[in-house]
Amino acid sequence: MLEQIIEAWQINHRVTIKLLNALSEEALHATLSTRGGRDVARQLGHVHESRLNFAEITSKTNRMAKLSHFARGETPSKKQLKAALNASAKAVETTIRESWANGGKTPGFKRGLVPLVSYLIAHESHHRGSILLTLKQSGHKLSEELRWGLWDWAHI
Repeated sequence: MLEQIIEAWQINHRVTIKLLNALSEEALHATLSTRGGRDVARQLGHVHESRLNFAEITSKTNRMAKLSHFARGETPSKKQLKAALNASAKAVETTIRESWANGGKTPGFKRGLVPLVSYLIAHESHHRGSILLTLKQSGHKLSEELRWGLWDWAHI
């Protein structure tokens, strides 16, 4: 069961990276906000920060590590996002392994391991959907293969 939970988390992460890899630098700056809301890059930065927030409060190992955060309001580059997302995915995996070893108890998230992983995947899915909508409405075309491929978890 542990390996299935980790695999679900890793697939979710690969979906996010697949989306990031398909984006141009111009697309990363797309936004529908007229009041200073997050562009696509900042939404992906927020995903990274959310991962780190939970990873640090739920894992002693992650609290001790020097995990890299983005500054508030920073618009990271594609290269920075990819490195950060890969690191935060590993940090969440550390949380999963530590929580599993602790019988699913997750300090800082009282409902336990499976609800935490479910929350993180739902949160990231929400932001991927928001990013896709932003890109569509701002004129950035994405291939059919990418749009449907993000849901093909059997092959990601």
